[in-house]
Amino acid sequence: MSAPARAWSVVWPPALIVGVCLVAWQGAVWILGIPEYLLPSPIQVGTALGFESERLLFATGRTAGSMLAGFGLSALLGIVLGSVLATVPLARRGIYPLTLLLQMVPVVAIAPMLVIWFGYGAPSVIAAACVVSIFPVIAGTLDGLQSVDPGLRELFGIHRASRVRTWWLLGLPSSLPNIFTGLRVAAGLAVIGAVVGEFVGAYGGTRAPLGAVIISALKQNRADVVFAAIVLASVLGFALFGVVNLLGWVCLRRWHASAR
Repeated sequence: MSAPARAWSVVWPPALIVGVCLVAWQGAVWILGIPEYLLPSPIQVGTALGFESERLLFATGRTAGSMLAGFGLSALLGIVLGSVLATVPLARRGIYPLTLLLQMVPVVAIAPMLVIWFGYGAPSVIAAACVVSIFPVIAGTLDGLQSVDPGLRELFGIHRASRVRTWWLLGLPSSLPNIFTGLRVAAGLAVIGAVVGEFVGAYGGTRAPLGAVIISALKQNRADVVFAAIVLASVLGFALFGVVNLLGWVCLRRWHASAR
């Protein structure tokens, strides 16, 4: 199968489902006469995207910057912390259970504290995105390093390789499938963390990011703008997931080839 045909076979099933859902949504609004302030139709959401395009595109750029910074920070810290936990058993027993709190505590609950610590604006939003998305990276890195072939680890020990060298040449490459699994999950969570962080810690006005636009539109009963902002936030999530997925495919081609 050619590359375009393969790409089309991947794209058309979800595109078809999305199209069916949009048609059903539009039909439900027309038939049931649902008012716009409760549920705007896809046409009304598209109109809002057109009329508010400049504002929404700028807001999307602001949110994308915070999302990428938070995701990058969570990827770096998650891999480092996961590596430390895999190498030091005492740290793993003492710290790893505490990292579960990052998943259990809602970001809405800690967002005000992040504003107190980092102030209003991008720093608190980046921190929120990082806090929400770091745990899957830690867990993926730790699981990957603990699953390294003991025979290969023993071989490195026979050759007196240091811990850092063993981690760099054996542990990290062997853990890439698990790490990228964690990164894929973190990609979606980073968008959620950024938008929720913007609910509390972002500035409003003409330079507002998507989270602040949503809050402002809610106060104005502009459900169409709310939905438009949600659509753009979803696009950011899909885009980041796609980039991570592509990077994972490039780095893991050897695993893909051996699995065929």
